[in-house]
Amino acid sequence: MKHIDFYLDFISPYAYLAFERLPEALEGVSYSVRYKPLLLGALLKHHGQLGPAEVPPKREWTYRHVQWLGHANGIPIEMPATHPYNPLPHLRLSLATSTDGCISRQVAETIFRDVWRGGGEAGDASRLAALSARLTLQSDPGSDAVKAQLKANTDEAVARGVFGVPAFAVDDRLIWGFDGLPMLRAAVLDDPWFEGPQWRTAGDRPGMLRSNR
Repeated sequence: MKHIDFYLDFISPYAYLAFERLPEALEGVSYSVRYKPLLLGALLKHHGQLGPAEVPPKREWTYRHVQWLGHANGIPIEMPATHPYNPLPHLRLSLATSTDGCISRQVAETIFRDVWRGGGEAGDASRLAALSARLTLQSDPGSDAVKAQLKANTDEAVARGVFGVPAFAVDDRLIWGFDGLPMLRAAVLDDPWFEGPQWRTAGDRPGMLRSNR
């Protein structure tokens, strides 16, 4: 059995789509998954990146693209009324259901679907309260321990080379993106391609350096 760490942030539509498709993508394969919420904004800041929604033309394309992917793959998806929104309440709420920094698939599903189905305001206080009532909390979402766990998950992801979500860590390999699911399946099945130069030495080449002038 292969073990997968699934790094996610509920703000990401691609993470939602990958979450929904994961069981089908790995059908017939022996595996286990640990779902690990992290703060995507902190990840992007660490790598000096802008989020897709921070580049106006890319924002518009992203919202069209994810709705097309949902349509094409039979995954229900509706954009939240406001996006991007502050995902911290959802992330902390999810981690308050856990004591080890990992959340159950049921918790992840409950929160993802609350955000990405129905088209409502994800950050609405009454909606968050109703969502909280549907979950079994082990601690206060606003506690220092929960905040520290979110930071620890994010720091762990950075240390493993995660640069965005969804990200899947299996063995010593990192696979990114909704469209990376077929690659994840191959990695879980020990496809010999991963032992070849296309994987091992892909980054071993010079690149053109950009000038700030």
